Amino acid sequence: MIAIVFAGLGGLAIGSFLNVVAYRLPAHASLVSPGSACPGCGHAIRPSDNIPVVSWLLLRGRCRDCSTPISPRYPLVEAITAALWVAVIAVKGANEDAILGIVLVTLMVPVALIDLDYRIIPNRLLAPAAVVALGVQAVVGSSALPEHLIAGAAAGLFFLVVVLAYPRGMGMGDAKLAAVLGLFLGREVAVALLVALLVGSLFGIGVMVRKGVAEGRKTAVPFGPFLALGGIVALLVGAPIVHTYLTHFA
Repeated sequence: MIAIVFAGLGGLAIGSFLNVVAYRLPAHASLVSPGSACPGCGHAIRPSDNIPVVSWLLLRGRCRDCSTPISPRYPLVEAITAALWVAVIAVKGANEDAILGIVLVTLMVPVALIDLDYRIIPNRLLAPAAVVALGVQAVVGSSALPEHLIAGAAAGLFFLVVVLAYPRGMGMGDAKLAAVLGLFLGREVAVALLVALLVGSLFGIGVMVRKGVAEGRKTAVPFGPFLALGGIVALLVGAPIVHTYLTHFA
């Protein structure tokens, strides 16, 4: 319980920073300076007004100085990040097994947000994540490193083929993200890809039902958030799914 509490608090703090990452990274701006400020009046955010979730609730979603509305996305991202950190600790335990999981769910938040906003998945996120995945895996589970390398290559190659065959549907960022998921998840990346494709397909069908087939097929939908969701699902429940498949169907 102590670990879960600390995970929740840490997730809230990191979630606040991820809001900054999602806003500044696509603009190639510094992530550390200047400090956060109100987009309406430009006044620097006071430390007391920068407490994750709590400050937004106390201020009723408005700037203290000019009453400009503050998007509810900020506390939602903070709360979701905290919930993901808690879920990782609850599933993996408070040990080295949770390290890769914490890094992965932390990465998935800005990946999904940036792809939703700009339809890009920055290499400045994926490249360091790949290095961290390999480094942590080499230190805490070196025997499984070959599996993760193979999974990363296979997942990336699979999506590369999809991108080349259907470039309007996916981009190279999706292929790179799939490869990074393989480095984190190993063979459980299959669950991530299956979930992403299934949920993405259902979402696409929903768009076509709402807008009509012709208009729906023209609607651009970023696939990164579906891969992010698949990665989180695979991290939390992928192992029992793979075990059940190998035990009963393989």
